[in-house]
Amino acid sequence: MSQKFGELAPSEYPGERLGLPEHGQGSIGRIGRRLIALAIDWALASIPAYLLIGGEFAMWWHPIIFVVLQAVFIPTIGGSLGHRFTGMHVVPIAGGWVGIWRPLLRSLLIIIVIPPLVWDSDQRGFHDKIAGTVLIRS
Repeated sequence: MSQKFGELAPSEYPGERLGLPEHGQGSIGRIGRRLIALAIDWALASIPAYLLIGGEFAMWWHPIIFVVLQAVFIPTIGGSLGHRFTGMHVVPIAGGWVGIWRPLLRSLLIIIVIPPLVWDSDQRGFHDKIAGTVLIRS
């Protein structure tokens, strides 16, 4: 029996279609860890924005600093400081080095909010799908 377009069998767990384990190291980073990591990263971006810049301009610098921190830490240590603190890291689906453009694209999409709210059955946000990345447990 052939499958029609859009008729994929449901996966047993997030990451199964990507060949990732169900639990433990290398499995998909779940929503709780993701939210904690995002809160940590957002708080870390607020420190220089509000303490060094302050005033009415801090709200404009805050997302810029967030993107810069993501672009620096994801390619160098494998994830943002929040990701690493919560035991996760970002990897490209195709393998290899994540590079600089993936973290930049990924974080720009995060700050416009909608892409992280759109998920697939593997619990990958639209920002990860567009960037060709997946957030996995370390």
